Amino acid sequence: MIESLLVANRGEIARRIIRTARRLGIRAIAVHSEADAGLPFVTEADEAVCVGPANPAQSYRNVEAILAAAKSTGAQAIHPGYGFLSENADFARTVEASGLIWIGPGADAITAMGDKINARNLMAAAGVPVAPGTTDPAADLDAAVAAAAEIGYPVMVKAAAGGGGMGMGVATDEAALRTEYDKVRAFAERMFGDGSVLIERYFPRVRHVEVQILGLADGRVVALGERECSVQRRNQKLVEESPSPAVSPELRERFLAAAVRAGEAVNYRNAGTVECLLDPATQEFFFLEMNTRLQVEHPVTELVYGVDLVEEQLRVAAGLAPTFDPDALAPRGHAIELRVNAEDPKRFLPGPGVIRTWVEPTGEGVRVDSGYVEGNTVTPFYDSLMAKLIVSGATRAEAVERARAAVAAFELAGPKNNLPFFAELLENQEFLSGDYDTGIVSRMR
Repeated sequence: MIESLLVANRGEIARRIIRTARRLGIRAIAVHSEADAGLPFVTEADEAVCVGPANPAQSYRNVEAILAAAKSTGAQAIHPGYGFLSENADFARTVEASGLIWIGPGADAITAMGDKINARNLMAAAGVPVAPGTTDPAADLDAAVAAAAEIGYPVMVKAAAGGGGMGMGVATDEAALRTEYDKVRAFAERMFGDGSVLIERYFPRVRHVEVQILGLADGRVVALGERECSVQRRNQKLVEESPSPAVSPELRERFLAAAVRAGEAVNYRNAGTVECLLDPATQEFFFLEMNTRLQVEHPVTELVYGVDLVEEQLRVAAGLAPTFDPDALAPRGHAIELRVNAEDPKRFLPGPGVIRTWVEPTGEGVRVDSGYVEGNTVTPFYDSLMAKLIVSGATRAEAVERARAAVAAFELAGPKNNLPFFAELLENQEFLSGDYDTGIVSRMR
């Protein structure tokens, strides 16, 4: 097993990775910005190195500073978490060229899945269902208009290099397409350095369902069930649950088989997620993207399948067999994750500030992965995620009931937060029925 691990991330995910590393007897090393010096992930690590000021470009995305920290601390491996450099193929290659172990998929797989058009074409060739759309970037507005006319409105306008729900727009007619095309292209150039745009069919009522895959050290790819991620605001997930209430045993079998094919198509190793759109009316699903990293919502899979995905990542990277039997994977019970963000619960606008009160809920089936404690400051420099409240139970109904109690018991004062929204959601009849889609939040607002 790896002996020392540098975590190139911050907040709750850095703290969560450090927790597993220390349980396994691995020396855990944190890197942090000046703004994060007082956060728990820094104080709980065996060693910590400041890599720059608050600006992520000068700290958490500063490749030279992170590699220098790894060298100075004698780190053997680097875990990138999610976000920042986690899906940067050049960083992965640089890490390995430096003689360090990269905790993630190979750079070639990251590259293959990083471009949405290339990924769509690869998946189609592998027999994974893809939505009707362009097989090459829409070179200009005229090409986008022609593609939309062939596909049929409404269409989704997407940044080819985007991800995480960013760089997307919906057009219901040609006039809207002309506006959205320019908007998405400009955003993509600014955010990703690549203005390539693809056009694909938009489904007005759709569910967002994803499959957790793990490429093992022996070359085999396995699927650890699906997660429902349809509770979203501005295409950003707020709630995830596993198993999905929309997926029957027969549909699950098709989902998992397609996800495994997707991983095999790029010789996938380590943890990843195959994201899909599910049309509840037809039970058809379509490949959306593959996230070549650990997901924010991985804990619901951990609770339902009884695995520690970070430990499995480390074992794969070390060339070791998994702790579980790949031929005996089966879900047990139900789990729900609520992303507790520093944002107002109505418009979901960021609301950073000093945490005056922070008391986490406890009890059977309750887990909190948090990045903060009382007295910390949530700054405006990073994502608004403060903690993940994860609950589990023998049934979905039991998990929902525990979620209600946990939300009520979570004492949080200082920054604005979305706990009141979760209290509302957990009483919403559409959500309780399990028959909801990605429009549920907009209908609540």
